[in-house]
Amino acid sequence: MFAVVDAGGSTVDSTLYACQATTPQMVLKEVCLSECVQAGGALVDAAARAMLKEKLKDSSFGDDANISAMVDGFESKVKRLFDGTQASNAVQFGGLRDNDKEHNIFKGRISLTAEEVAQTFGEVIAHVVDSILRLISERKVHFLLLVGGFGESPYLKKRLEAIFKPKGTTVITVEQPARKAAAEGATIWYINRTVVARALRYAYGTDVRHVYDPARHASRHHKVIVAADGSMKVPDGFSTWATKGSILNDDYSYIADYNISWPADTQDGAQALGFTTVDVYAWDGDGEPIWLKDEYGNLMPGMRHLCTIYADLSRLSSSLRIIKGENKKKYYKISFSVAIRLGGTQLEARLQWHEGKKLCEGPVAIIPDILNQSQ
Repeated sequence: MFAVVDAGGSTVDSTLYACQATTPQMVLKEVCLSECVQAGGALVDAAARAMLKEKLKDSSFGDDANISAMVDGFESKVKRLFDGTQASNAVQFGGLRDNDKEHNIFKGRISLTAEEVAQTFGEVIAHVVDSILRLISERKVHFLLLVGGFGESPYLKKRLEAIFKPKGTTVITVEQPARKAAAEGATIWYINRTVVARALRYAYGTDVRHVYDPARHASRHHKVIVAADGSMKVPDGFSTWATKGSILNDDYSYIADYNISWPADTQDGAQALGFTTVDVYAWDGDGEPIWLKDEYGNLMPGMRHLCTIYADLSRLSSSLRIIKGENKKKYYKISFSVAIRLGGTQLEARLQWHEGKKLCEGPVAIIPDILNQSQ
């Protein structure tokens, strides 16, 4: 078992893999939901800016322009080379006449102690470590592959080694910058080709009218409507297709059945047919939410629209039949399905319906931003 930690500019994404086979080819499986934390290299720069402003609050060099120049110098050299052993770290920002002995500024350079530089990394590394610990939990992880721009930091690697080496985990990086991009690219490409199961970062599904259940929907009893078939329905519900953290095999497929009904006294029963659309939503929460929208028609917190799938169902008009429902209400109804499958590293969805015995399908839509960043 090994973890890939992609430490970038603003986020650090971590994914845990289990190796299920090595011959005739390697087969990998995502073990659990990946971790994503706001703890990239840019946050170290922000901490450096705050530290410098405090350090130079009584200096003539504490203005925004000089602080910005110092942060640029810090980012381009000190942050990239610092490993915790350098007692003094010079940041170039000005010219030969820029001096302030009291604040360790000499000839356009400010000298920072190891403690001051380490301070800029402190909170960020703490978040990274907590994220990795949540990911691996009590599992035995043999390797931690550190990639990404911030993953080049010798200090980040050193701190991770101090914490995870005693747990039996080896931290691996590509030391030579010239080889780094090719090595990381090849690694991610290979992982993508060998992963046979992936974890969902979000729950996903669509909007429905729930059949009214007083035990579950009492808070919205005032929103209940009488549907064309005479049943009691409540709008703005959420129909879950898969929950957050679900592990999907590379042959994953799922079919969700739906129907549309409308009163039979409609002047032209076929007018409700034509292009039928289904909106796909993601929810960043656990379990299965009941509602897609609040009582005012706004998306619930954590919900976001991903895409819309559609199909032309007009040819079903010839097969329409009047149906008698509750309270002898007469109505038309058509049935269709949403078919979801995992194709490579992407989830695909399309509408399906039957015209007689013939199975028909609409265009394929790619559901974006669902799978882990390890893709």
